[in-house]
Amino acid sequence: MNKLYLWGIIITAVMLAATYISVSMSEGGLNNDIVNMLAITGAVALVIITVFVVIKYVRQMQVDSATGELTEDNWDGIGEYLNDVPTGWAVTFLLLMVWGMWYMTVGYPVQSYSQIGEYNEDTAAHNAKFAAQYKDITGDRLVEMGESVFLAECKVCHGISADGIDGKAANLNKRIDAIAVKHAIEYGSNNQLLGFMMPMPDRNGLMNANAGYAPITDAEIDTVSAYVANGMTGDGADIFAGTCAMCHGADGTGVESMGPNIKKFDIALVTNVLNYGKKGGIGAMPKFERLNAKQKEAVGAYITSLSE
Repeated sequence: MNKLYLWGIIITAVMLAATYISVSMSEGGLNNDIVNMLAITGAVALVIITVFVVIKYVRQMQVDSATGELTEDNWDGIGEYLNDVPTGWAVTFLLLMVWGMWYMTVGYPVQSYSQIGEYNEDTAAHNAKFAAQYKDITGDRLVEMGESVFLAECKVCHGISADGIDGKAANLNKRIDAIAVKHAIEYGSNNQLLGFMMPMPDRNGLMNANAGYAPITDAEIDTVSAYVANGMTGDGADIFAGTCAMCHGADGTGVESMGPNIKKFDIALVTNVLNYGKKGGIGAMPKFERLNAKQKEAVGAYITSLSE
């Protein structure tokens, strides 16, 4: 017997035995369930057909030799035969084209029902109802809503108490820490904290006016980072005034269309982070498209209340 056929028989036997063992060890086995029996029958058929097809083509490669006329072109001595398109392939291709046109126009039109479309419509309707019901809430009620959303969506990374879980995410009980400030100064920032792209330059584009517009030094970066992280207190006020105040304001509360508030959180700032995501010194935060506008506003109110 040809070794190829022998190996085919061995592989088929092993695969069928593995199928039988896996079914026997499963809870309930076949249990005379017609669905399970059909599944096993299909698995057996697939094994046999697959092995048969593989043997056929491997055998064909062993004994067949190519003949025919070559094209004029060749690549490093490798030519291409002028063979006609296989009839079965051509017919199958044409039938698939006809079926595809039928499927997209009659069988399953683009605008017909889909579960995803129904989900999107239901979500849009719910968000519209939610926005209408809660559009006027403010103050403590808005903060309470924000806390609920925070516990549902944000606590996984930032922790139940919003402390950042030992540095795995930002500590939201304070506006910013020294690591985040230093990272932004050294590498710049393209985070859309103002709601639009307003890139902050990296250290090579920051000049200290108090030092004669000289590039900011490592020591100055460390000092001003600590100054900002400590709530604009301590050493570093002169460096901040000469390097950062133009965009972030003399008190760090931001300048409209220039730089965000780095002294304290506000609702607009948090909303922009939720809308666009944010990259920083300890990683990246994704944007939260699944939250509607009121929920984002509420989260902003809650986070703002934590540092007040």
